[in-house]
Amino acid sequence: ACAPFRRLSLCNKNMEKIPTSTAKHDLLAEVCMAAKYEGESLEKYHEQYEVQYPSSGSTMCTELARSFADIGDIVRGRDLYRGGGRGRKKLDDKLKEIFQQIHSEVTSSGSNWKALKTRYQNDPKGDFFQLREDWWTANRSTVWKAITCSEKLANYKYFRATCSDSGDGKGPSQARNQCRCKDENGNNTDQVPTYFDYVPQYLRWFEEWAE
Repeated sequence: ACAPFRRLSLCNKNMEKIPTSTAKHDLLAEVCMAAKYEGESLEKYHEQYEVQYPSSGSTMCTELARSFADIGDIVRGRDLYRGGGRGRKKLDDKLKEIFQQIHSEVTSSGSNWKALKTRYQNDPKGDFFQLREDWWTANRSTVWKAITCSEKLANYKYFRATCSDSGDGKGPSQARNQCRCKDENGNNTDQVPTYFDYVPQYLRWFEEWAE
């Protein structure tokens, strides 16, 4: 699949420079920083994109969701993008190194290290894919908050009703403020309104090119 233009300039350069000595502790902060930069970049170009492609149907929240999913693929070692030269390989190698550190720690210490050692026993042979998947699942809501942190997104809503409003009995609702879900009292929740990060990347890219 050919990467869309948005993916060619994804703001993840800071992730290549995480200090090795503190990498496992800084990973979430650096991923969130990359997401924040990406959100600001998309926001900057959204208006001119709408002028150029008025009938594309692409909303700001949709664009954020697509980049959010690409960041998730990078973290999990699934990214199909083959451009970027040595920078891409440098990032791949850095992430493998970080997850190797995390793997060594969680499988040798802590209250449930034996269970985790069993769960991740095959990870060193496969670039730590299971650990990376679990890390993303645990932290995706925080990354979504980072990519949607701009106050300029106050009136933007997600294109589909995907928020579960616990206790209201009305079914799913749309994320209407900063592309974020709220509960029945209007308070922010940790729910991520998009599931693009669980859709294969090549299918997302095909859909994006078709707009």
